[in-house]
Amino acid sequence: MYARSTTIQAQPSSIDEGIAYVRDEVMPALKAMDGYVGLSLLVDRESGRCIATSAWETEDAMRVSTERTSPLRDQASVRFGGKATVDQWEIGAMHREHRSGDGACVRTTWIKMPRDQIDRSIDFYRTDVLPSLENLDGFCSASFMVNRETGRGVSSATFDSREAMARNEENARELRNARTRELGADILDVGEFDLSLAQLRLPEMA
Repeated sequence: MYARSTTIQAQPSSIDEGIAYVRDEVMPALKAMDGYVGLSLLVDRESGRCIATSAWETEDAMRVSTERTSPLRDQASVRFGGKATVDQWEIGAMHREHRSGDGACVRTTWIKMPRDQIDRSIDFYRTDVLPSLENLDGFCSASFMVNRETGRGVSSATFDSREAMARNEENARELRNARTRELGADILDVGEFDLSLAQLRLPEMA
């Protein structure tokens, strides 16, 4: 399973228009493409950072979709009022305790690790990180994606509400720091987002 994420530094006043465009135009267009598995949209209204991630059954399906998704991405940039950057990932782990509902939020952590430790990092995430995340208040689901060329990884954990995510912040920080040390990785960034759109059919990968 593979994913392409598009990050846009949006104008706060344009976020609602951007969300509507992704929901009403981008999602239906992607559904018509072979190998499409789903899409999520994360929004931080305070900073303006918005991240749309589409998932694909194979790397080839993601590659073939590139040309067809480019105009959609360009128009999304216009609607959100910001410039888009694109990253591609291999989905290494996915676990869903239960589906998210209205008001769900996501804490995302970007890391950098030695490229020769990618497979070990995926195994470590599945065996050590996921069980710890499951114990956090309000946990819904989590995923871990990697880029083997750059050594970058991104872990995302979804919670039932912003209140639940706030309550587990200290425990999550301790878990994040301890697990990244054990993995020999560096934390690049941490963000907290509203899960504005979620239409994913990813299978269990844990």
